[in-house]
Amino acid sequence: QVQLVESGGGLVQPGGSLRLSCAASGIIFRLYAMGWYRQAPGKQRELVAGITSSGDTNYADSVKGRFAISRDNTKNTVYLQMNSLKPEDTAVYYCNAAWPGNPADYWGQGTQVTVSS
Repeated sequence: QVQLVESGGGLVQPGGSLRLSCAASGIIFRLYAMGWYRQAPGKQRELVAGITSSGDTNYADSVKGRFAISRDNTKNTVYLQMNSLKPEDTAVYYCNAAWPGNPADYWGQGTQVTVSS
């Protein structure tokens, strides 16, 4: 059974930082591209950051220079370091795992991030 479990969300003031973690089980983690998505109320889910199995990264323009995605294949975990947080970063953040050899992709349950003073 595949599980992606996010943690690290919470309430933070503008300008603050949070680090999200997503622990994966039930997949060969090192083969999978991992991504962080977010969905704000009334908006579509959007890609925030992605990291390939070889470690290449990509970011949404809105978070470039503020967020950093990384992975630890020894811990089957992907991270999202979020700095200089803004109120518009408020959303539920979801972890995603995808592999070209598997038509299915997997999602975590989401973790709430709220940026407010």
